[in-house]
Amino acid sequence: MDLRKIKTLIDILEQSNLAEIEIKEGEESVRLSRMPKGTLPAQTVVPVAAATHAEVPRAVAAAAPVAAASADKGLPPGHVVNSPMVGTFYASANPETPPFVKVGQQVKIGDTLGIIEAMKMFNQIEADQAGTVVAVLATNGQPVEFDQPLFVIG
Repeated sequence: MDLRKIKTLIDILEQSNLAEIEIKEGEESVRLSRMPKGTLPAQTVVPVAAATHAEVPRAVAAAAPVAAASADKGLPPGHVVNSPMVGTFYASANPETPPFVKVGQQVKIGDTLGIIEAMKMFNQIEADQAGTVVAVLATNGQPVEFDQPLFVIG
């Protein structure tokens, strides 16, 4: 299932008064549910069938509010791009090439910011907002956690 379709489903869920939505496409299935504000999650909802590993964390990360992360101490103001998965962060495609982005660089939606290697698969981290890179918070070659702030775009 295409990541753009999952993002569209998230937008539909947020704009409607639905509590849950499930879509099946062939052998793949995605289920999204909304929690009432102020409640703690008992369990994270993930796709129930064979969606690719890259799509699952991205869909969950896209559903999480990123504005709250910028309120954390130590982060400059701006749009925070969080890690959609657990893995190893790489700032460039290989050690001989320059990093994808540097502080002060202009980015457009869809530009590659970095790569996370997870389960021997390389997943591109793309800008979901246009602007200027204010901060690069991840260190090349270091492990990152799910929902860890990686970049701030102003």
